[in-house]
Amino acid sequence: MAGDASEPPGGPPPPADTAAAAESPGPAAQPSRGRRGLWSVTLPGCWGALLFACLSFTPSLLPRGGILQGLICGINAALGYAAGVLVARMGRAFADREPRPPRRRSWTGFLISAVILFGLFFGFGQYWQYEIRRLMGVTDYSVPLAVASPLVAALVFCLLLLTARGIRGLYRRLVRLLRHWIGPRAASAVGWTVVAALVWAIVTGVLLDGLVGLANQSFSLRDTTTEEGAHRPTTTLRSGGPGSLVPWDSLGLQGRNFTGTGPSVSAIGQFTGRPAKEPIRSYAGLASSDDAESRAAQAVADLTRQGGFQRKNLLVVTTTGSGWVDPAAVDSFEYLSGGDSATIATQYSYLPSWLSYLVDQSKAREAGRALFDAVYDSWSKLPPDRRPRLFVAGESLGSFGGETAFSGEYDLRNRTAGTVFAGPPAFNTLFREFSDHRDAGSPEAQPVYKDGRTVRFANDPAAQIPPADRPWNGSRVLYLMHPSDPIVWWSPHLVYSEPDWIGQHPGNDVLEQMVWLPLVTFWQVTADLPFAADVPRGHGHTYTTEYVDAWNAVMRPPDVTAQDLSRLKDIIAAEK
Repeated sequence: MAGDASEPPGGPPPPADTAAAAESPGPAAQPSRGRRGLWSVTLPGCWGALLFACLSFTPSLLPRGGILQGLICGINAALGYAAGVLVARMGRAFADREPRPPRRRSWTGFLISAVILFGLFFGFGQYWQYEIRRLMGVTDYSVPLAVASPLVAALVFCLLLLTARGIRGLYRRLVRLLRHWIGPRAASAVGWTVVAALVWAIVTGVLLDGLVGLANQSFSLRDTTTEEGAHRPTTTLRSGGPGSLVPWDSLGLQGRNFTGTGPSVSAIGQFTGRPAKEPIRSYAGLASSDDAESRAAQAVADLTRQGGFQRKNLLVVTTTGSGWVDPAAVDSFEYLSGGDSATIATQYSYLPSWLSYLVDQSKAREAGRALFDAVYDSWSKLPPDRRPRLFVAGESLGSFGGETAFSGEYDLRNRTAGTVFAGPPAFNTLFREFSDHRDAGSPEAQPVYKDGRTVRFANDPAAQIPPADRPWNGSRVLYLMHPSDPIVWWSPHLVYSEPDWIGQHPGNDVLEQMVWLPLVTFWQVTADLPFAADVPRGHGHTYTTEYVDAWNAVMRPPDVTAQDLSRLKDIIAAEK
């Protein structure tokens, strides 16, 4: 009985494993223990959110308005919150301890630090934005929107936080349900897999595809309209005009802008001071034919009818997404050739450039290759002494499509008389090859490739194009790229890797205070993309008068003086 008396009331002690299970909640209890209020936050997460939110005010490539700044700040804060929570969880795992509630003075210290740091970075951010606007000559600035940016950031942060917690709640409910049939570890693995697949399907299949579908429908309707100033040609030298093999109604909005506008014979003659020819323009829109090859064949057939292969200069242009051809590029080409030129282009999408940039890269590749191959096939069959000089051009996604017809430097040199690519995206195959294998000592913002023997790069082609002391004979390939153009510099690698163009001197219209920060710089440059062309000419993704000097360098027209180039720049700027 003594043994019985030594036992505590309630019976013998439970086995050791049962006691341990009672003291520490098992896997099934973990979700309940981790459950917190919908609006509750952790101190490590808040420190991470504060740090990333402050860093969002550091300068990027382009000036930002208050709404955009608030959006970037909110996204960065959400990323910072997730990073803070992750770091804290990893620290507890290494220390092998459970989370402890922070002391009240820790929250007090955080709040004081938050007010000071956020206010300090907000002030520096306004100063940096002022400096960027000054560099680019931007005068638009809204003080109320700048003041409202923290409120926008808070709203975006809360929405992202609630979304993340909704996904976590879905995961926990799914795991509790799965544990009725499978073990806890398997339930966790299956739960994460199902939730991740569901989120991916919603983002890509519903949101992205839905956005693209809606945009495609909307812009396809817009493609049936005609802008003011574009008129159906009365000449046989334009697609859509009398005798054209491509109907006017099938050209699309941008095709009608291309063939229904442009410098007149008298305007070209007035510039050159000599009798001029009327330029030829051939175009095929999406409604003209069913696929890229047939559209290219139709445009070439119309070009042949117009006598394009009998002109001295022939330009093949790969358009941007909606079929847009930059009038500054073609007008400059036609003025400098005295009108003795023909230009051909096709449309491959209804979407605007920035959306095509994301979803229509394969269409741009197919269109660029199909058009050049069709032109080259007819061109190469002509007697060598009767062939026009064959040039290639493209801007933005058009440069990407234009590159795909060529295998490299020698192919560009052997099959063209010259090339001008403006604002090439960072994923351009040849642009990346030339830039990544640039000569030692040359900066990424203006690289030198193979001593500039064929391919050269210019921020400002009015200045000397480096290397100015090296010969540039034969076919010339010129890339125009502003230091502040986010289309040129955006890359997924910005998430985790510092590019050379930031570490080196960034360029004359980029603040030297711009630094690379993991995650932060990626989102800043990403936010710059939709507004890349909303800056004055000579900056961002706005290329206009640069084409005058670019084509002058590539075409080398005779008897063109510096005064002529200056007059032509005024003409191009006025038309823009």
